Amino acid sequence: MLLFCFSRVLAISFCVWGKPATFLDDFQITWSDSHIRQIDGGKAIQLVLDQNSGCGFASKRKYLFGRVSMKIKLIPGDSAGTVTAFYMNSDTDTVRDELDFEFLGNRSGQPYTVQTNIYAHGKGDREQRVNLWFDPSADFHTYTIMWNHHHIVFYVDDVPIRVYKNNEGRNIPFPKFQPMGVYSTLWEADDWATRGGLEKIDWSKAPFLAYYKDFDIEGCPVPGPASCASNTGNWWEGSTYQALNAMEARRYRWVRMNHMIYDYCTDKSRYPVIPTECIAGI
Repeated sequence: MLLFCFSRVLAISFCVWGKPATFLDDFQITWSDSHIRQIDGGKAIQLVLDQNSGCGFASKRKYLFGRVSMKIKLIPGDSAGTVTAFYMNSDTDTVRDELDFEFLGNRSGQPYTVQTNIYAHGKGDREQRVNLWFDPSADFHTYTIMWNHHHIVFYVDDVPIRVYKNNEGRNIPFPKFQPMGVYSTLWEADDWATRGGLEKIDWSKAPFLAYYKDFDIEGCPVPGPASCASNTGNWWEGSTYQALNAMEARRYRWVRMNHMIYDYCTDKSRYPVIPTECIAGI
């Protein structure tokens, strides 16, 4: 009998005799279980949005620093008014930490927009939007959140699209104390999602379907070893991951120059004074 092992945390592996790990090994459905369908023996899932409900799921554990990635195939065709979200959240009411990927649906033929946002110590409103340079509904693509003591990086197929540096020395909050769970939802948001709410959802196109597979969480689990989060020996804290390398920096600038359509840092109507963290760059 074969033994399949999947590294989930430093020095801890998840192993299943005879079969690979499935969605329910690490995640649980949080709402509308009738709208989440396991496929390929539980190694992939389908999320469904219709007029009755959207749906969502979450990791069974929370994590403090590490890397989280998923392969997602987004809603094809006319998806205006829908939002597919993949994010990390501390699940706290007042002083919330959160790292968001939000994929904003579109009218057929228009580019898909991904919005990222960061909440640190309860302060959010740090939205950036990028038009994806490919059709994310045609195939699976990998979306990754890297989170260590030095920075937070959002990746699309290993291309960095957002960097948020740790600038605590300038009194800029950085999420480092609260563990966060991993979440995903598919829901209706046609009051804002597409062209600021101008494009409404077309329910004649329902059901809207998104697909997920290759769930990967590598980080410090909470509850877990108390010393894990501060361990500089964790691979994601290594020198290779403390800043973008030269190729990543070039790709990051390419995205910012060619595909960014909104950046809160340059929105003078909201921020007449440039937010301090925006000056730090990469």
